[in-house]
Amino acid sequence: MPNSLIAVFPGSFDPPTNGHLDLIARGARIANHLIVAVLQNTQKNALFTTAERSEMLKECVAHLPNVEIDSFDGLLVDYAAHRHAHIILRGIRTISDYETESQMALLNHRMRPETETIFLTASAEHTFLSSRMVKEIITLGGDASPFVPEPVMRQLRGRFPTAKR
Repeated sequence: MPNSLIAVFPGSFDPPTNGHLDLIARGARIANHLIVAVLQNTQKNALFTTAERSEMLKECVAHLPNVEIDSFDGLLVDYAAHRHAHIILRGIRTISDYETESQMALLNHRMRPETETIFLTASAEHTFLSSRMVKEIITLGGDASPFVPEPVMRQLRGRFPTAKR
């Protein structure tokens, strides 16, 4: 894609939330091609495998033709270089997110100067939302359906049949 803006939106997406999908849709309006890159993080005890998270995301973004779902491990800047992306898209919910993400953006820029990070603030209705919170709700038997898209809720109900419907 010559002269096209390729962006990477990385994350663990365990599980994908409505906040993630909002950022993906907004990122798809900015970039010609948006790669949603699911992190293969062996350091975390993930609820879903990388393949399961990728499949849920594919179903959720099928209506966005310029969005691709992929996965990676290792350094994000190396993955971005491999995919010819010069933009890293990150979501910011809180001041603490900004502090952490700005340090990472500076480090990434230092390792690969042609890579820029763009921060998108979370929409007001999603500022409180995180995958961690969704996992807590569902593991305690609550109803997480207001916070995740239906394909994700189906998977959560499969894992936690006692969750409220």
